[in-house]
Amino acid sequence: MRTIEWDDDRDCIAMVDQTKLPSEYTTYHAETIDQLIESIRRLRVRGAPALGAAGAFGVALATRRNEAATFETYVDGVAADADAVASARPTAVNLSREVGTVLDELRACSSISEARARTLAAAKDIADADVERNRRLGAHGATLLDDGARVMTHCNAGALATVDWGTALGVVYSAQEDGKTVSVIANETRPLNQGSRITTVELQERSVDVTLIPDNASGLCMQEGMVDALVVGADRIVLDGGEQFGDQGVVFNKIGTYKQAVLATRHDVPVVVAAPHSTVDTERSADEVEIEQRDPDELREIYGTQNAPPETDVYNPAFDPTPMELVDYLVTETGVYEPPLDRAAFESAADRAAV
Repeated sequence: MRTIEWDDDRDCIAMVDQTKLPSEYTTYHAETIDQLIESIRRLRVRGAPALGAAGAFGVALATRRNEAATFETYVDGVAADADAVASARPTAVNLSREVGTVLDELRACSSISEARARTLAAAKDIADADVERNRRLGAHGATLLDDGARVMTHCNAGALATVDWGTALGVVYSAQEDGKTVSVIANETRPLNQGSRITTVELQERSVDVTLIPDNASGLCMQEGMVDALVVGADRIVLDGGEQFGDQGVVFNKIGTYKQAVLATRHDVPVVVAAPHSTVDTERSADEVEIEQRDPDELREIYGTQNAPPETDVYNPAFDPTPMELVDYLVTETGVYEPPLDRAAFESAADRAAV
């Protein structure tokens, strides 16, 4: 199945429960808005593009669970539920953006039955479009990898971070389809080990040679010449660096991406960011992006076992900003770009991609 989709038989959202990986591959059904929000926060569903689909399907779900007496009250209630979904995780732009897209469909309706039909159709279109653009993105990115390339990746930006195919790992899969042999070094990616729990599962299922390393071994691997490219995804890309980064763009991705990019630059390893245009936020600067803080117990405990004294102060950010000066290639569904970006040309390409 896809990472997330609509279950027509149960009239609700079905998703791969990524909290159960790697020991169990199972499906979770979110039948209420509260269940969807909890799934987003617990990371049953995660990854910027997949969260976009979750937000879209969330609006459709809200239209089915609302029993208001009048259409005006109905729209207000659905919008309130949609806002709650959109704010479940703040850093990835896709979640709030796709909620807004489907809300626009809702507000163009004149009856409850029309709203339920149009919002679900729009959400399904968003999910289908994600798969198609990731396929195009992967094909563009594959041109950057030679046969025999050794790729390092951070976190999980594969099929399970999208509706299907993936972004960073989609580049690997497309290169594989082109007949190239590509191996992957997967950072475990603290704090939630999405590299070890999810990336390794995906790659093994697709018969891609993968080696798991602790995050702190990445510099050694580069120093010893084991890495030909660092390929990562993104949760939000801004073109305005704000007060700290100035005119250059900034990539917000899983915590540790900045460190990997610094190490890669030091060792002349190309840094490739693979993300669809839907991940690019042209309305905000880096100063306005909220970096999510995770539960301190994710570090104080390891799978329920105490890892630090319970009163220990914890700083547990989920993402960090990587300035575009550390990025060699930005890959989207419209092509490969080399920073510094021509903002007007890039925004024009984004507009074409959205049509």
